[in-house]
Amino acid sequence: MCNVCGCASGEVTIGGHAHDHGHDHSHAQDHRHGHGHDHHRDHHHPRRDGLTHDYGQGPAHAHAPGLSQARMVRIEQDIMAKNAEYAAANRAALAARATLALNLVSSPGSGKTTLLTATLERLKDRLPLAVIEGDQQTDNDAARIRATGVPAVQVNTGKGCHLDAHMVGHALEHLEVKNGVLFIENVGNLVCPAGFDLGEAHKVVILSVTEGEDKPLKYPDMFHASDLMLLTKTDLLAHLDFDVEACIANARRVNPRLKVLQLSAKSGAGMEGWLGWIEAARAMQTIGQEG
Repeated sequence: MCNVCGCASGEVTIGGHAHDHGHDHSHAQDHRHGHGHDHHRDHHHPRRDGLTHDYGQGPAHAHAPGLSQARMVRIEQDIMAKNAEYAAANRAALAARATLALNLVSSPGSGKTTLLTATLERLKDRLPLAVIEGDQQTDNDAARIRATGVPAVQVNTGKGCHLDAHMVGHALEHLEVKNGVLFIENVGNLVCPAGFDLGEAHKVVILSVTEGEDKPLKYPDMFHASDLMLLTKTDLLAHLDFDVEACIANARRVNPRLKVLQLSAKSGAGMEGWLGWIEAARAMQTIGQEG
């Protein structure tokens, strides 16, 4: 799990400027201590049945060489508590701006940026919009977003495999969106972003029909953490061996409350349903804040 492997130790840049992010992820300090003493005392070996090696066993649900399960749990608790503080601050800042934040998550290649640009083109005349774009390197996707006329801040995570609330908070400092919608396009990864609250109102998981209907079962944490699943690239269904009903059933095995919308950014089919969901979510947030 990324919370203990040190994946976020690379240099973070926000809007092209280097940003010191090391104090949130103290992997190196934690790794310098405790390797020898409690490793054997509290080490959960993976379950093995001869064909499957399951490293998700034990209280940490992960494995890192040289770290006991108890140590991994303590490190994760420290990191997530700090992230929760930043997420709460982001949530308060967004509430003050009366802005709905949506955290878009998916595996690489799902068509997330294509869907987002199509969404922005349809919504930009209805609502104020802004985007925080997360990638390990380059600002290619942020440039695609800005081409729609919608402001975007690029966050490059370096070696990091996900955005966290601290990164998002600094990106928010460069955006002026009010009474609108902030889209946070997370790093393409169906594992680590599931555990990090960014201060968003909803996680939206994007799954394309080219990926396989068993993805929700392979990556259950992400589908369990999300409120909406967008099944994309439906214009390709005639050319694929993909069982839509099985995919939806798998997703709801993981998360019975998950809402599912089917759409194609290329053909436009289903896009109005997605826009309607956004506007309804924004209206509900406004009612909640007034209440």
